[in-house]
Amino acid sequence: MTQSTFRFSDFIAGFWRADAWNMSPQQLLGLIEHYLDLGVTTMDHADIYGMYQCETLFGEALALKPQLRQQMQLISKCGIKPLFDGYDGRYVNHYDTSKAHIIQSVENSLTELKTDHLDVLLIHRPDPLMNADEMAAAFEQLHAQGKVSHFGVSNFTTSQFDLLQSRLNVPLITNQVEISPLAMQSLHDGVLDQCQQHRITPMAWSCLGGGDLLSANTPQALRIRNTLHDIAQQVGAQDISQVIYAWVRMHPSRPAPIIGSGNLERITSAVNSANIELDRQQWFSIWEAAMGHSVP
Repeated sequence: MTQSTFRFSDFIAGFWRADAWNMSPQQLLGLIEHYLDLGVTTMDHADIYGMYQCETLFGEALALKPQLRQQMQLISKCGIKPLFDGYDGRYVNHYDTSKAHIIQSVENSLTELKTDHLDVLLIHRPDPLMNADEMAAAFEQLHAQGKVSHFGVSNFTTSQFDLLQSRLNVPLITNQVEISPLAMQSLHDGVLDQCQQHRITPMAWSCLGGGDLLSANTPQALRIRNTLHDIAQQVGAQDISQVIYAWVRMHPSRPAPIIGSGNLERITSAVNSANIELDRQQWFSIWEAAMGHSVP
């Protein structure tokens, strides 16, 4: 399988909370331009974010300056059908990775994002009813039509990744997974090993543990936060979030953290964490605080 030449930016702009930022299209455009000025060119979306509103908001902002589309890579995800109000016929949260739903989801995302193609399409969650042949047929059609350039997955196990890849003639280019000191399973279950094996960049979501690493009062969060404060002083970090991002990016698969903030200062701080370097003992100190015990 030929390795993809696609490259994510080192950090990724996440828009899953865009509906909660209460920004006008002009304000959201300013946020997008701020990301681009910092070298964050990869923009992460999903059809369901904000009850199907976040892609719409982004598209309205991009329509104010459509030439910016040439400076960015747009990612979207599909496959989840939540039980949102206003969607008749749904009575249970479920997944749909059928060919028809994948293609329709892409058409919807293209319309909402005001673009003619997605740079990357991800399957949002592994579907127990996933038919790899049918998904591959959807991918092939979308690629042939020029509507999606690259494909990947999100939250997939190694076996699910391999199953889908076995049906494709093009490489899956990422697995978007949760990575933080509060969610370290991908370090140990083979997912990041697989990314390193195939030289693909994992995308890391919820690096700050949904904010719990900054504010939760559980014994685990307190242990981690104390360790992070100590290391922040040692390395001259502006805040502990910079240490967290540096910890995530130190893995040899080189995960690309998704920044889910609409705050310009927090975004800048996150990107500047690229200047923070941890040594192995600092990295394992965070691992130990998270696990509650030392390595064997």
